Amino acid sequence: QVQLAESGGGLVQAGDSLRLSCAVSGGTFSNYAMGWFRQAPGEERDFVATISWSGSSTYYADSAKGRFTISRDNAKKKVYLQMNSLKPEDTAVYYCTADLSTARFMTIGGARYWGQGTQVTVSS
Repeated sequence: QVQLAESGGGLVQAGDSLRLSCAVSGGTFSNYAMGWFRQAPGEERDFVATISWSGSSTYYADSAKGRFTISRDNAKKKVYLQMNSLKPEDTAVYYCTADLSTARFMTIGGARYWGQGTQVTVSS
């Protein structure tokens, strides 16, 4: 059973940066495509970014392109989301996800495994 634990959320001001981390236990980490999704109050969960098992392929939502960077460290079994130039509309609970499908499929198909989420709040 794969377990995901996010950290790094918090309250920041518009224009600030945050780095989210996700520690993975169980399973073979390098077999999984990884991703970050988010859910704002009253909204559905949306894809933010995904990364292939090797890290060679990444995909971003339009809202994240140019500001967010997803990366992974297979040796440490961790995935990261560096978020720069944060905006109030980035306020949401951010979820780390894992799936045995591809990073590209995760952008539309979601993921099998989800963490509990970490709150990111961006004030204006």
